[in-house]
Amino acid sequence: MYKAPVKLPTVKSLTQSLFTAFFTSSMLLPNLSIKPAAAQIMEFCQLSPKAVKEKENLRLSALQGNRNAQNRYQRILKQHSQELQDCRRRNWPQTQAIWLRLYPCDTEPGRINQIMDQIVNSGYNQVYLEAFYDGQVLLPSADNPTVWPSVVRTKGKEKVDLLAEGIKKAKERNLKVYAWMFTLNFGYTYSQIDNRKDALARNGKGQNSIEVVDNRSQVFVDPYNNQAKTDYYRMVQQIMRRNPDGVLFDYVRYPRQAGSDSIATKVSDLWLYTPAIQAALFRRAKNSKGLELMRRFLNKGYVTVGDINEVDKLYPQEDEPMWEGRVPPIASKTLLTAKDKQQILQTDLWLLTVAHAMQGILDFVNLASHPAREKNLPAGVVFFPYGNQTVGKGYDSRLQPWDKFSNNLEWHPMSYATCGNASCIMDEVQRVLSMAKPGTQVIPALAGKWGEEITNRPSLEVQMAALKRYSSQVNAVSHFSYSWQHPEQENQRKFCQN
Repeated sequence: MYKAPVKLPTVKSLTQSLFTAFFTSSMLLPNLSIKPAAAQIMEFCQLSPKAVKEKENLRLSALQGNRNAQNRYQRILKQHSQELQDCRRRNWPQTQAIWLRLYPCDTEPGRINQIMDQIVNSGYNQVYLEAFYDGQVLLPSADNPTVWPSVVRTKGKEKVDLLAEGIKKAKERNLKVYAWMFTLNFGYTYSQIDNRKDALARNGKGQNSIEVVDNRSQVFVDPYNNQAKTDYYRMVQQIMRRNPDGVLFDYVRYPRQAGSDSIATKVSDLWLYTPAIQAALFRRAKNSKGLELMRRFLNKGYVTVGDINEVDKLYPQEDEPMWEGRVPPIASKTLLTAKDKQQILQTDLWLLTVAHAMQGILDFVNLASHPAREKNLPAGVVFFPYGNQTVGKGYDSRLQPWDKFSNNLEWHPMSYATCGNASCIMDEVQRVLSMAKPGTQVIPALAGKWGEEITNRPSLEVQMAALKRYSSQVNAVSHFSYSWQHPEQENQRKFCQN
């Protein structure tokens, strides 16, 4: 059933909210004092080691062609699936998801069964299956009408559909599956297509993201570029044909730069220097004075008193320079000096350009989520809890306006802070909950491993115990990632080692 496009914030509302934030320092939330809780294996709906071993033995015997083992394996799959669903209904959180990337080696017989079994064994009832990442798409090379190469390019496996197979094997175990996709990060392969060069985001220093991000797989596009929008939309449609239960959009932002460049403080820091995004910006002008000042601000990074006087002479029939979202000062012109006017206009132009860049992200995710809305399926956005913050008079260079995302979308904050305990992680969760619109489903993503600390983060047991204090607001959570849970399989799965 067709669902009308989600109503998004306008550049006017974004500009006005940025105006408030521009003059207000970011508020830091207090640290929470959290005591680790002892792990209780059944609390997280995990299967006993005995049950896990029995199922794995049956899987291996069935793989060898043992018909009796095959029948018993199918029965135990149903049994464990039912036990998991019953346990999740009785225990918080009712939805516990895990992030999963599949590799070409996962096409080996029995591999996906093994992966999905381990997901059930660990108490998960939902999988976020990566369908588009690093400039590759999880579609069979024989049925891939997108501009991106397939993940599986092995000779003889052109028809192998890892995405469809992963969804099928998950659903056999009553696991819900979301297709997880990179969004504005189109990948290095996209940058190598000759007629897509104009689609790559570019800042005022003449750089695209390949030149400012350490990871060369990260290539971001201009969200206003029609070719980029068409390419992405067609790819999402192909993924939806595999019938996932929902979709997740990651990298819904601009690239983050390093050092002092991590804060955008001037217009040349913004990714506004491609034809499509500038054309869309200039369409926001409400009169000729406004348009001319916008052009000068983009070209030089500032406007002078001389610029304003020149524009006044060029268009004497017009009053104030105007563009979307601009509210001219009430003060009488006679009370404003030329310098006052210049400072006001320069601030207004800065807020306009930031809002315009953010609006592109909102519009792009609204378009990308449309195929899911057409099927009445959930769509979610993945973001960093501090990706939208102001820092002094600047903005986090990612310009991730997650607080403006529609509450018709699921919000998946990546609560990945590292401070050796759970307090900074919960600070991130609390920040999102405090800013979420009424009715928004917030599903925190935690990074970690069961039973041990990893990368300066406490175990998942400790993080889950801390998160449980928000159980009245949070009833679903995800864990990054399957590879962290099963590191012993990584070389096997990446390099086909048995």
